[in-house]
Amino acid sequence: MENLILVAGATGNLGQKICRELIKRKAQVRAIVREGSKQEKVDTLEKMGVKIFKVDLDYEQQLINSCKGVSCIVSAVAGLHSVIVDAQTKLLNAAIAAGVPRFIPSDFSSNFTMIPVGENRNFDLRKEFYQNLDQSTIKATSIFNGAFADILRYNTPLFNVQQKTVAYYDDKADWKVDFTTMDDTAAFTAMVALDHTAPRHLHIASFSVSPNDLVSLSEQYKGSKFQLVHMGTMEGFSAYNKTQRAAQPEGENELYPKWQQAQYLYSMFLVHHSHLDNNRYTGLSWSPVEANI
Repeated sequence: MENLILVAGATGNLGQKICRELIKRKAQVRAIVREGSKQEKVDTLEKMGVKIFKVDLDYEQQLINSCKGVSCIVSAVAGLHSVIVDAQTKLLNAAIAAGVPRFIPSDFSSNFTMIPVGENRNFDLRKEFYQNLDQSTIKATSIFNGAFADILRYNTPLFNVQQKTVAYYDDKADWKVDFTTMDDTAAFTAMVALDHTAPRHLHIASFSVSPNDLVSLSEQYKGSKFQLVHMGTMEGFSAYNKTQRAAQPEGENELYPKWQQAQYLYSMFLVHHSHLDNNRYTGLSWSPVEANI
């Protein structure tokens, strides 16, 4: 069926936003949810006009039935190996069995294809599923959005409002870090889901901003000029993250242990977009950095 989109992870923040953007664009939207999903989140989706399919991932035929007639699957799931690799692979296999032509994986992140294995645990999981996807017969599009812009409000070392500091590594005070708001990501993803010509990779950013830019912005919008702090070398940062991970093995069972948060920061300074696909679709507006700090 034309423009029937299935969203996995629809009860999550990004997934719900993607559903809303699809409905705004007159698409028919179907969501698969687990039996244990919070009812208020399911009710919110239904009020939007989303058709709910309650699915047990261990029952292959249920998954296949939920995929029948779908023109594109959008995965916005979040989790560890059991979700990013195992559950998405089950969904991928069901999509192929049901004849779904297109798949958008939950790759919303920096371009992990350019990041060595071992530097970011959560990206390594995406990379494992990415390989499964590329070996399949389905047409896929990964959307790389850099970091979600809301982390600029989390007092990370990059932009710490409490400490009034901005961090950088090596000689990267002018290195541009890519950020995209969740709303902008959802709007773009909806357009991609409706675009049967979409390529394998698309790169977006609401804005790209450097540590030096953030210092200037702090003076304009935070009332005082934050201190630019050199945090050492990228080589040293990588070694520190590996040491911390080895010392905290319990974090392997957590989605965002402290060492994983540090790995995300490392990734921000390791790769950034060489080009943007922001202008691929008309009618989209992109949130400025000033609205996100």
